Order: sequence, then C-alpha cells, then structure tokens
Amino acid sequence: MAKAYASAIIDAPVERVWAAIRDFGALASWHPALDRSEIEGGGDPDVVGCIRKLELKGGAVARERLLMLDDSRYTFAYNFETPAFPIDNYVATVELIPVTNGDRTFAQWTGMFDPRPDEEGDFVDVISNAVFASGWTALAERLAGAAAPEGADRWQGLRPAKVFCSSVIPASAARVWAVVRDFAGMGEWHPDITGMHMLGGARPDKVSGTRHFSFGDGVIEEQLTFLSDPDRAFRYRILASGNAWLNYHAALRLYDVTAGDHCLAVWTADWLASPQDDLTLIPFVHDGVFQRAFDTVGEKLAAG
Repeated sequence: MAKAYASAIIDAPVERVWAAIRDFGALASWHPALDRSEIEGGGDPDVVGCIRKLELKGGAVARERLLMLDDSRYTFAYNFETPAFPIDNYVATVELIPVTNGDRTFAQWTGMFDPRPDEEGDFVDVISNAVFASGWTALAERLAGAAAPEGADRWQGLRPAKVFCSSVIPASAARVWAVVRDFAGMGEWHPDITGMHMLGGARPDKVSGTRHFSFGDGVIEEQLTFLSDPDRAFRYRILASGNAWLNYHAALRLYDVTAGDHCLAVWTADWLASPQDDLTLIPFVHDGVFQRAFDTVGEKLAAG
C-alpha cells in the first residue's frame, strides 16, 4: 500500500480553517485543481455516506464518499467511488490540529491506496503535491490572518487533555526527535531541570524505565510508558512529586510539516486535582514546562 501526504501551517485559528473545509461539497471553492464540486442529489454535506462529484480542470470527473466526520477533533475521511487516478482502495483523511503558540493551524492530508501494477506513473507524488500540497497552499493564502468565527467553541465536548500545548519548532521532526527522544536528556536543555538520570542504570529508551530529577525545589520521578519511533511519540506517568495531583499522565508527539523546514510538536497532560489547585497547575505545566521546553529545543537547534 502506498501513502501520499502533505501538511502545512495555516495562519488562522483552527475554527476558521475548519469552517472553510468542513463542507464536503465545497472543495472547489478553495482548491485550485477543481472547476466544480457538489453533493449528489442536493443533500447535506455533513451526512456521512454522502457522495460529492468533482469536476477537475481539464474535464475529468471523480466521485468521493464521506466516510467519517468529527467536529470535536476537526477531521474527516473519504474514499473514491469513481477514482480520479488509476489506483485502488483509496482512503484519505484530513485533520486539523490547533497550534496554541500563535493561534494558527496545523493541517495534514493523508491518502492510502494500492497502485495498479500495470500502470506507470508516480501517483504518490501527484496526489501529495498536485492535490494535497496545492490545496493547502491555496487555503493558506486565502485564510492568512483571518479570525475565528464569532462565538466559535474550540473543543466541542471534552478537551483532548487538561493541558494541550502545541508549537511550531523551526527544525524538521527528525532533528527534534533526535533531541527529545532521550528520556533522560531533558536536563541538558530545559533550564529548570537538574540532575536528571535513569534509576537503576536503565537505558533511556527502556519502556518502564524511570527518570529522576529536580525541578526547581522539588524532586520528581517519571516512568516511560510508551515510545514509538515511527510516530515520533512517547508517553509517561509521574510516580513521585510534591505537586497536588494524582494519576498524572503526559504525551508528546511530533508531526512533519512538508511545507517548510519545521515541525509541529504537541504535548498533552492529564491528572486529578482540585479545581483550586488546577488554577495554578494548568498554566504552570503549559507555560513553564511544555512551552518552555519547545522554546528551548528550538533555540538549541537554531544555534546548531
């Protein structure tokens, strides 16, 4: 199976970008490769199972079925009913992630399909660039500097995490991952962490290994619970600290941005604490731990 992919940072809040792309029948209103798009039968564009008909510049016609639509997480998926290319089993997913540092939007478009063995041509390149990347470029130009719709609610229902911190780092995801993957290495670049080491001489990539360190006046122990090189992601939990929380779990993940030499970093955390304690804990974790870490990693890599 082949994968086509393109991602970009759009200079507009996620609510505004979602409002532009959510209408499954309105693709031609912002994608430069299309002359016309409409929902067959005149139905609503947010009915899962509806089919949109696309008229491409040059006269070709394609039909796509909406498979999934999620307003709470800014994503939808669709397949080809009538392919625009000689490929099989095509399924595409569009996802938006809010960038909290600067109130912009990370947009990614992924397509999975089976190439036909009797067909020549690099359809991964065609779909990634002529379809996905060109669409993001046009949308970014159209929405640059736009504000969120009045009264927009960022998270419909439950937030994805108590702390959701995301930032664009001016380096590739591979370069950032080489720095942050070392579970015992944060003390080398976060200015408030000292004495970080793995307990019992464990390797820093050992899932179940525990790191011990000082943060300000407190001592913390955190256990690695998940590590994935393909996803450039890890999760961990706090075993011991002096803060007024229980069941602290956190996760970090990096995303490639194909339109430029930078990446998106997302760090989330959940725990149990009193509402009064959270008034202090939430901004402390978001600003003093996660965003400060993103800033210092970016500075470290920019300095070479």
